[in-house]
Amino acid sequence: MADVGSRILEDGRRRMEKALEVLLEDFRAIRTGRATPALVEGIRVDYYGSPTPLNQIAQISVPEPRGIVIKPFDPGSIGEIEKAILKSDLGITPQNDGKLIRLNFPPLSEEQRKKLAARVKEMAEAAKVSLRNVRRDLNKSADAAEKDKEVPLTEDQARKLRDDIQEMLKKYEKKIEEAAKKKQTEILE
Repeated sequence: MADVGSRILEDGRRRMEKALEVLLEDFRAIRTGRATPALVEGIRVDYYGSPTPLNQIAQISVPEPRGIVIKPFDPGSIGEIEKAILKSDLGITPQNDGKLIRLNFPPLSEEQRKKLAARVKEMAEAAKVSLRNVRRDLNKSADAAEKDKEVPLTEDQARKLRDDIQEMLKKYEKKIEEAAKKKQTEILE
């Protein structure tokens, strides 16, 4: 049992951790009251025919709380960077001076803040659904292991395994709730 059960639990832990990491990465791209490089790092720029993340072809800095400065390593790519920013869902018009691009973020209105906070809640809910899908898969594996003739789990071992899976789910759901609450507080402040 120990081997089969621990393999199932380890697989679940890895998959739940990945779901949490994806959510946290998505949260980084949501705008709060101040500018951060994470807002633009993932923007893909058509660089010599291949979509390249912005942070690989330009230096991104935040000289002031509401502004980002993007300095391309190759000055010839500045036009493509500008196009990519305009296509992105940032909703900001870049200011291009030929050498670098400035992005000035206006303060968020109360309505925008509430929309972003609601979006964070939706994203957290979607992450919880993916955790529950992982739980469902793990429970199926536990059921299969219980019925397996070669390496069977006893009924008690299978029940204990399902309890451990449920406990792990609750732990990760709590982590998601804490991350969402923290992000909502950042947005609403």
